[in-house]
Amino acid sequence: MAKAIRLSVIGAGSAQFSLGIVRDLCLTEGLAGSSVVLMDIDEDRLDMVYRLASRYAQELGKDIWFEKTLDRETALKGADFVVNTALAGGHQREEGERALQIKLGYYRGIHYSENMFHQFDLMLSVARDVERICPDAYLLQSSNPVYDGCTIMTRETGVKVIGLCHGPFGGIREMARVLGLNEAEITWEAPGVNHCVWLTTFRYRGENAFPLLESWIEKESERYWADNWQPDTFETQMSPASVFMYRHFGLMPLGDTSRGLWPEVWWLHRDLETKKRFWGPRGGFDSDEGWQNYLDRLSEGIARMRAAADDPKARVTDIFPPRRSSEQIVPIMDAVANDRQGYFVVNVPNRGALPGIADDVVVEVPALIDGRGVRPLTMPPLPQKVMLGAIMPRILGMERRIAGYKSGDPQYILMSLLHDHRTRSLEHAQEVMDALMAFPPNARQAEHFGFRARSEAAE
Repeated sequence: MAKAIRLSVIGAGSAQFSLGIVRDLCLTEGLAGSSVVLMDIDEDRLDMVYRLASRYAQELGKDIWFEKTLDRETALKGADFVVNTALAGGHQREEGERALQIKLGYYRGIHYSENMFHQFDLMLSVARDVERICPDAYLLQSSNPVYDGCTIMTRETGVKVIGLCHGPFGGIREMARVLGLNEAEITWEAPGVNHCVWLTTFRYRGENAFPLLESWIEKESERYWADNWQPDTFETQMSPASVFMYRHFGLMPLGDTSRGLWPEVWWLHRDLETKKRFWGPRGGFDSDEGWQNYLDRLSEGIARMRAAADDPKARVTDIFPPRRSSEQIVPIMDAVANDRQGYFVVNVPNRGALPGIADDVVVEVPALIDGRGVRPLTMPPLPQKVMLGAIMPRILGMERRIAGYKSGDPQYILMSLLHDHRTRSLEHAQEVMDALMAFPPNARQAEHFGFRARSEAAE
């Protein structure tokens, strides 16, 4: 028997992501009759997604009901599940700040800057509203920074937060394709913290599959890198960067780890030539060309959706064929609502799941989820080299960012800049910090860290 739920999607203007949730929901019989409240501050994008979502369910003959609102409190009333996919300021603010950082001497931008202040503000605001308006709801966090954001939300509120990332699944998919394996017959575990997870279990048809990986590296990798880089994709998992880190740390990094582990392995990211060496002819996903390719694809996807929304004769299911995605969001809701135990990979407070990490640090580990909630599985300790070279430095960086946000002390920003190898001197770090705080979209951040008061005092 189906169990109808009420789902609130915050940042629903993220069109492709929201329609992916709608598609999975329509294809999940156990959640028939559910209602979805779409919320965004961009009225035009919100209206487009609302029209597409409503038509999608109608085309499939599914009784999923949709509402739209610009008001977050309205969206959260009565919610059983909340999905937060919002990016504060969007890519426009992010790219404007990145351009400033590059001008100041930081190739591809400053690691500390990754929308931490803006996203912390937004995430905590959403979590506190959930705690006040729908305290029994699960908050599924999908927008970055999942690791830092889920840690601060679970420390500062009592909300049931589950952070989700599809990166590891993409990594396994790429490994299966390159090694010629059937993905459905692979079993794996990759514990760690988000964007820093390590393949500790890799089995194919019940047998240890690491020898298959080793054989590919020794006999086929060089030829693959020379001949098989796809012109319209940016491969990460089977890149020279991942293989280098496999040799360096002793475990294979999974998913976004090799590209996201920065500044811990900054030497892989130092300039475009280095990126080309480790991620192929165009420098990988995070190069100028790779990232622009991603932004262009987003724009093209939105344009296609807008055209479909404006054309009443267009079939939305032709754009988004009714096939389940690999995202975990809807399966988790089905597992909780219908008490169907499932195996998932989630970001939740550690509480003993991964040895050597504090209980209140969010880790990415396998978990069983059903009507009783989330039960992380206990993992073996990660090797010392991985802990000291990757996990602990990443935890310290997160703790600095959270401490800076909570205290409003600009010395934490300075500290992060001084940890960046591209910072030439203390004076350079101070110059960069002042420039970032003077960037108009960062006005609230500047006020939070006391820069506006300092400027007014100087005048």
